Amino acid sequence: MAAKFEVYKDKKGDYRFRLKAANGQVIATGEGYSSKDGCMNGIESVKKNAPAAEVVEVEN
Repeated sequence: MAAKFEVYKDKKGDYRFRLKAANGQVIATGEGYSSKDGCMNGIESVKKNAPAAEVVEVEN
């Protein structure tokens, strides 16, 4: 099984997504969206931008 995005509605009725690894572990979650189209756009943004995302360490 490959990694997959799951789209679902939360308790408030907002659309959200989670990215699951091949082993079923959740490795990322998205914010709440008022529409399914907005949620799908969020997924496409992650797909497009994540490969080039820089990893930075932030100190508190």
